[in-house]
Amino acid sequence: MDFEETQDRGFTGEHLPTAPPPDGTTAGPGGPGPADAGKPRRRPWRIFLWIVLALSIIANFFLLVMLIAAAVVFATGRKDFFRETVVREGSFSNKIAIVNLKGIINGNLSDNVRRQIRMAADDNSVKAVIVRTKSPGGTVSASDQIHHEITKFRAETDKPVVAFMQGIAASGGYYTSVACDKIIAEPTVITGSIGVMSNYLVVKELFEDKLGITSVVVKSGPRKNWPSIFEETTPEQKQYLMDKLITPAYERFVELVNNGRGMLSKLEVRELADGSIYGAAEALDKHLIDEVGYLDEAIALAESLAGIEDAHVIEYERPFSFTTLFSAQSKSIWKIDRDALREMAVPQLMYLWDANW
Repeated sequence: MDFEETQDRGFTGEHLPTAPPPDGTTAGPGGPGPADAGKPRRRPWRIFLWIVLALSIIANFFLLVMLIAAAVVFATGRKDFFRETVVREGSFSNKIAIVNLKGIINGNLSDNVRRQIRMAADDNSVKAVIVRTKSPGGTVSASDQIHHEITKFRAETDKPVVAFMQGIAASGGYYTSVACDKIIAEPTVITGSIGVMSNYLVVKELFEDKLGITSVVVKSGPRKNWPSIFEETTPEQKQYLMDKLITPAYERFVELVNNGRGMLSKLEVRELADGSIYGAAEALDKHLIDEVGYLDEAIALAESLAGIEDAHVIEYERPFSFTTLFSAQSKSIWKIDRDALREMAVPQLMYLWDANW
C-alpha cells in the first residue's frame, strides 16, 4: 500500500540512496572516480607564505617591545647617560678619558661634568683623565663644584688629571683647571681673568619716569634688600657687596690658584689676579700653565703621568635624541624669562670673562 502511494507521488527508484561500491570509488555523471578527486591540493608556495607571515608578525612584535622600552627610557629622562666615542685606538686596558667642559659654567654644565667624572672613576680601565676646557667661566658656585669634583676624583682614585685648554679658558675656566695635576693650552688660548664680578640692573628711572610705577618695600632691616633694582646703589651699598660677596669669592680664587700652582706664591698670584687675560705664551711665562701644545701633547702628558703607553683614548658624549632636543628647547624658553627676571633682581656673582660688561 505504501509502495503504491509512493509511486503515485512521483518517486522512482532513482531517488533512493545507493551504497558506495566496495572498492572505495564513487559513481558520478561521468562514471566512477577516486574518492578525493574533488578536494583541493595543498601547494608548497602557500606554506612558504604562511611561514613568512608568521616570522613577520614575530619580528614586528619584538620591534614594538623595543620601541616601547625606548619610549620609557626617554620619558623617565636618563640624563646621566653618556656614550664613549673613540678618539684614538690603543690598549683597552689603558684608557684615557676626555671629559668635556664647554660653554658657560652653570648648574647644568656642572652636573654634566660631575657625571662624566663619575663614569671615569667607575671604570677601572681608565688610567688618566683629560678635562678639555672651552669656557669663559660662569657662576661662582658651579665653577667651585667642578673644581671639587676634579679634586675628589684625584683623591679617591690616585689617577692623574690633565687640563687641556682650547679657545677661551678664562676665569671660571681657569678656576676649574687649577684643580688638575697639569695644565696644557693650545697656542691661541685666552686664559687668566682671575677675579670676580657682579652685575645687576637698576630700573628706577624706567619704572618711575616712563611707566609711572613705584616700588613699595616693607623690610625688617635697612640692608634686607641691598641692592635693589628700584633704587640707585649708594657707595655704602657697593662697599657692602664688596665685603660680603666679591672679596670672599676673590680670596677663594686666589687661594685655589696658589694651591694648584705650587711654583707661584700667594703674592705673585695676587699680582696676576687683577682680571687680566693672558695668551698661552704669556701664561706659560707667568707659570699659569705648564705647557703649550695640542691634544696629542695632552695625551702624551697624561700617559707620562699615568705611566702607560699606547693608551686607548675616548671621550664622553651625550647621544642625540629628539626627546632631549625638544625637552632642552622647552626648558630654555622657560629659563630665558626666569633668568632675565632673576638677573634684574639679584646680583650675579661670576667667575666670568665677559667683555660686554
